[in-house]
Amino acid sequence: MTVAAYTLAVVLNLFCLFLGYRFLFQPGPAATGYGVPADPGGHAGAYLTIKGVRDGTFGVVGLALLTFAGAGPEAWFMLCVALVPLGDTLVVLRHGGTKAVAFGIHFATAVVVLISAGLLFAV
Repeated sequence: MTVAAYTLAVVLNLFCLFLGYRFLFQPGPAATGYGVPADPGGHAGAYLTIKGVRDGTFGVVGLALLTFAGAGPEAWFMLCVALVPLGDTLVVLRHGGTKAVAFGIHFATAVVVLISAGLLFAV
């Protein structure tokens, strides 16, 4: 179970880094993939950059916690960070995105992050 817990945590943190990169360097397609298209050349550009920084930072902090503090602190981090995809679910639903994206991507991500937290707590 330890290998599964650490592997899932690393994959989720690397995914956050990927999302951060995508929002910083490919903001239009990233916003579309998020479920709420936005024009990076317009007023939304700053918000897309903020999202890129936020997601990338979550990945870096998660990897640092896992590497230097261990499974327990990483589990608490994952538990707290699960609020982000839950909030993203509501954002997509509130701003005209599809239920498929809201629940199939964002809510499902929250569930996987909570599973990761549970596995890390069990280590």
